[in-house]
Amino acid sequence: MNDIRHRKIITTSIIGILANLLLVIFKAIVGIMSNSIAIILDAVNNFSDMLSSIVTIVGSYFANLMPDRKHPMGHGRSEYLSAAVVAVIIMYIGFTAFVESVKKIITPETPDYSTLTLIIVIVAIIVKIVLGLYVHKVGKKVDSDSLIGSGKDALFDALISLATLVAAIIFMTTGFSVEAYLAAAISLFITYSGFKMLRETFSVILGERADSGLSRKIREEVCHVDGVEGAYDLVLHDYGPNMTLASINIEIADSMTAIQIDDISREIRHRVYHKCHVLISAVGVYSINIKDAKAAKLRKQVYEIVTNFEHVIQMHGFHVDEKAKEISLDVVVSFDVKSRRSYHHRIRDALKEAIPEYDFEIALDSDFSD
Repeated sequence: MNDIRHRKIITTSIIGILANLLLVIFKAIVGIMSNSIAIILDAVNNFSDMLSSIVTIVGSYFANLMPDRKHPMGHGRSEYLSAAVVAVIIMYIGFTAFVESVKKIITPETPDYSTLTLIIVIVAIIVKIVLGLYVHKVGKKVDSDSLIGSGKDALFDALISLATLVAAIIFMTTGFSVEAYLAAAISLFITYSGFKMLRETFSVILGERADSGLSRKIREEVCHVDGVEGAYDLVLHDYGPNMTLASINIEIADSMTAIQIDDISREIRHRVYHKCHVLISAVGVYSINIKDAKAAKLRKQVYEIVTNFEHVIQMHGFHVDEKAKEISLDVVVSFDVKSRRSYHHRIRDALKEAIPEYDFEIALDSDFSD
């Protein structure tokens, strides 16, 4: 699977390199001949796309390396680093292009467009639209942030080339040149697209919230396993595309044997991997008092008290230990809670006041996933 994905990324990137190389050559020649800084910067923008594809190939190569002792989870995150490098390159090119555009605004030069110029720009627009749609489609299919970013960038480039075409038509029909101003706008757009890509890449590296669709599907699959009464505390660890590990806690009856629990855990791992392509690395267990009427009554009472707090999202992991006179529970709270310690004390005090004969062991969980 990884080898097929790697080959698709390489092939798509090579197509992008060749297409952009041709566009760079033609646009640079036309831009110099027509004295058009907008077309020259459009060529520079295509050159940045070519560099992006090269960096994507390098990143894909490192990401496809086998796991080793120092990196037992593989090198999949290399693709995120390559996407960050691409973003920095785009930002640098955009900034330097903006400086040159400002110089042209201060000391303007008159462009000299021809019919050939317009034809080449039109062809470039068509090529960029086709290339952008293709690269973006492949990027989505193989889950490559670098390719998805390159595909979006190519579609934006088509808009930039379209703006260049409009500027050329305006000059040829009215004699009014908006070249330098358009070039400045293009360069700012390039810089912003690089910044946006860098921000999104860093967000993934830092660790984003789990995709709601995926987290719900994983919970559904886990809850379909016989004996599972509930699934909670799902945490996903992203080690690169096609390499996601997860841990999850389940509620089961307190009457189950170790063999039954082991069978359930194995079925969960198998089901989630084949249905969601996620490897469950750990399954935690909450035992719940299924047949104890007193425990059920206490659970309902505790639930009403806890969920009455504003920022409480969920309660689970409820268990009553009659011998120790202790009630254990997990409470999921939103990130709006400023002080988790004081919030913990408030919940515990409210429970202790209502049910003084028990001690309470409360774990505050973060809202990691939907």
